[in-house]
Amino acid sequence: MLDRRSLLRALSLSALAVGAAPLLAACGDDPGKPTPPAPGGDTELGLVSSDVRRAEAPATAVPAASASVHALGAGLYGQLATEPGNLALSPYSVAVALAMTQNGAVGETRTQMLDVMDADDDALNEGLNALTVHIESLAGTQKRADGTEAEVALDAANALFGEETMTFEEPFLDTLAREYGAGMRTVDYVGATEAARTAINEWTAKQTHDRIEEIIPPDLLDVTTRLVLVNAIYLKAPWERPFEKDLTEDAPFHLEDGSTVSVPMMRPTDGPIALGKGDGWQAVPLPYAGGRVAMTVVLPDEGRLADVEAQVVAGGLPEILASPKPEGVGLLLPKWTFRTDAALGDALMALGMTLPFEAGNADFSAMTTEADLYISAVLHQAFIAVDEEGTEAAAATAVVMMESSAPQLTPVVVDRPFLFVIHDVEHGTPLFVGRVSDPSA
Repeated sequence: MLDRRSLLRALSLSALAVGAAPLLAACGDDPGKPTPPAPGGDTELGLVSSDVRRAEAPATAVPAASASVHALGAGLYGQLATEPGNLALSPYSVAVALAMTQNGAVGETRTQMLDVMDADDDALNEGLNALTVHIESLAGTQKRADGTEAEVALDAANALFGEETMTFEEPFLDTLAREYGAGMRTVDYVGATEAARTAINEWTAKQTHDRIEEIIPPDLLDVTTRLVLVNAIYLKAPWERPFEKDLTEDAPFHLEDGSTVSVPMMRPTDGPIALGKGDGWQAVPLPYAGGRVAMTVVLPDEGRLADVEAQVVAGGLPEILASPKPEGVGLLLPKWTFRTDAALGDALMALGMTLPFEAGNADFSAMTTEADLYISAVLHQAFIAVDEEGTEAAAATAVVMMESSAPQLTPVVVDRPFLFVIHDVEHGTPLFVGRVSDPSA
């Protein structure tokens, strides 16, 4: 069970690592070379920083970026959902990591990375900058409808960990500073690979409040690694209408194989007041304090899970999120806690992003001209827990690059596999998406 203070935590981390075979010596005072390290914390690492200030992106750029996050999330969900069991994914986190990386790509390599997000190369950076600013604006003291106040924490952060002997192109660093607020920490992949891995994992753990402690596993990095790009998102907030713990009771949950497990089922004292209906599904939005962020639970009709997932993969999620209309709902919702750990490389290649993974053929020359780089792995970890007071969720993605009641209530009993989406309410951007196949797992 969650600590009473841990009402909602959502967190995501994306990291992209790039490697190259040649061992290169540092030279001169190139702007793409490390500046002297500063004492204290991870600032003891060297820092390659651009003088460019972060841009103030217009809010009008958010819808296009949100659509790109939707497109990427739908594609990845379609690939990952073919495996049975529980699933959690942060489309926003993966999108930011890939978007940062594509700024170093050229030609068809970049085109494939943009296509997998259905993105325009001129608008993506500005749009994700504006979207991140919007997401961060959702944090702070929020007032519930009953007049009580609650704190919502929602932070996004980006970091790069580059090989200390390599020169990175100034326009690449400028773009990451201007649109993502990211500087590059320098590490020694050649002579101290394990120390570099530790530095990345420690940054990850700090940003995710220790929910994702090891995004980079042992033996993944080696002397050919040249860059790891990381995005993290963290969310913590209480429900707008908390569930009453005294009303939680064990009840059956029907698994896809026909078997049944007993799980704690939650019941709100003041039930949801909106319900969406579509082809084979019902959708119930559960807002967090202040109503600007919500979890929408998508319950397929019996036997229609695959059909509903196909609708999501086909781009139907925005329609689902926009569907709820005012209606009293008698909700029963299970508590659940689980983690997922997935390598996204195969999924991205199946979506058409093949060239960036091909050693000797990928073109990341806008990142550096000192070595031929390619993406060697994309890793994603996620954690989510839901109880009467809220949701705690965390996710991390690593892309590794190397060289070469009084009224009549409609009953909604969530007693079979279902989908969930944690999203901002204004634009419907999916911060987290997933499937609960077995709440007891």
